[in-house]
Amino acid sequence: MAGHYGLDGKLIQKYYKENLSDFREWDQLSHAEDYILFPKNLSYHLCIDETALTSGELYTILSSKKGHGRKGTIVAVIKGTKAEDIINVLCKIPEKERNIVKEVTLDMAGSMQKIIRCCFPKAIQVIDSFHVQKLAYDALQDLRISYRWQVISDEEEKIKQAKLKGRKYQAKVLANGDTLRQLLARSRYLLFKAPDKWVHSQKVRATLLFEQFPDIMHLYHRVMQLGQIYSQSYDKNVARLKLAQWYESIEQEGYRNFSTVSQTIENNYERILNFFINRSTNAAAESFNAKLKFFRASFRGVADMTFFLFRISKIYA
Repeated sequence: MAGHYGLDGKLIQKYYKENLSDFREWDQLSHAEDYILFPKNLSYHLCIDETALTSGELYTILSSKKGHGRKGTIVAVIKGTKAEDIINVLCKIPEKERNIVKEVTLDMAGSMQKIIRCCFPKAIQVIDSFHVQKLAYDALQDLRISYRWQVISDEEEKIKQAKLKGRKYQAKVLANGDTLRQLLARSRYLLFKAPDKWVHSQKVRATLLFEQFPDIMHLYHRVMQLGQIYSQSYDKNVARLKLAQWYESIEQEGYRNFSTVSQTIENNYERILNFFINRSTNAAAESFNAKLKFFRASFRGVADMTFFLFRISKIYA
């Protein structure tokens, strides 16, 4: 007890851990520091992702969509991200049970693909549409940022030259009140939106941006086209044709910023197209990771990782 000020939280937590809970009798206790495993929660549709549960330490989480983020969701939580370590743990589940899995959503990491190929050979791998579109958005933003640095460098040189001549440099102001430097900085968010989502000031800014930098405009429209392929295609073969045409046009235009995007699509083509079979995403995994982080935050961090895993297994496994 803590005098007249109420109960001692740490004391209560310790009492709960040692006396009220069945933590010491937990059947996963001996290996929980390295992994926890719940084969009974396997289902046709799984998600695999990685997240930091404590002090930046990464854990690989395999979850069942059937659990809907509640009891029955956790299939495995494994310390680290090394493919061989994850495979060794998941292969503790009998092969016959693993073969019921029909689909796994994942990101584009090669290690994740190796894990699923080895442990769930009967399942198709689906790369979340978000990860593909994010690559395209990142390439577009890289182009905007490269122009911004170029403009900043040019301005600094002009300021230097003006000082040498005893004059004050004044940057040109555009029709909406932005300088070129400000235009590039303030255009970040509008490039993430479709034109029909722009507010009036963003429409004006986009017009000026595209007049000044036509290749930003061109790549922006290419990114929007990619989004339309995902939102409007409901057949894998139709999507295959549209994505091939989009990919070919990007290749022919030769934009350096998009070389990584096109190469990634080429390397993961079938996994990307598998999205259009069931339109499955990794949103369930992202949502579950957010729940785990909120649970962690509610306890102001994790002092005892094994006990933390015990607690989440009781709720989500």
